[in-house]
Amino acid sequence: MKRIAIVLVIIFAASYANAQISFGPKIGYNTSKLSVDKSDIKTDLKNSFQFGVFLRLGNKIYVQPELTWLTQGGVFKKPGDEGNLSPFKQEIDLKTVQVPALIGYELIDLKIANIRAFAGPVASFVTNKEIDSNESEGYIKPIQEADLKDILWSAQIGVGADVLMFTLDIRYNIGISKVLGDVEYEGEKLTFDSRASGFNVSLGWKIF
Repeated sequence: MKRIAIVLVIIFAASYANAQISFGPKIGYNTSKLSVDKSDIKTDLKNSFQFGVFLRLGNKIYVQPELTWLTQGGVFKKPGDEGNLSPFKQEIDLKTVQVPALIGYELIDLKIANIRAFAGPVASFVTNKEIDSNESEGYIKPIQEADLKDILWSAQIGVGADVLMFTLDIRYNIGISKVLGDVEYEGEKLTFDSRASGFNVSLGWKIF
């Protein structure tokens, strides 16, 4: 990650010397799913809104760091009639501050509008963890807050369009680091190997 940071700093510095600068707020809608490396454990998507700010430096090639607040997570569930472990259903909520560092390229310029493609690394800092567990008789709670990581790494790829002062992005987030690894519960081990992935759509307003 240090090498990625150095490359981004160099590109940022080179772009800044003769760059078009845009800045503004953004809002969006995010879908998040935690993958799982077990056939008998299922996961569901979690949807949430997001908001933040972005800074874009560059013209045809640009750098775009952002600061975004959003909730990631998903629902883990295991039915009671499979295997020896008791059934469970737990919903994971991770309040995060997400810091993407994107590099983009303008594909089409129509003067009042343009089409872009972009990609880059993302660091997500978890500020709050919540686990909502099914309290029905016989259900267990194998996942604890201490099992969840505090910093998550991922990558984003996507396309976007600028129309006048508005900017629209559609992205796919690819989880790199584990949100949840091995979990021990009453002598039994569950290997989740879970990573966060999903789509998000956002609309930004370029104040300048």
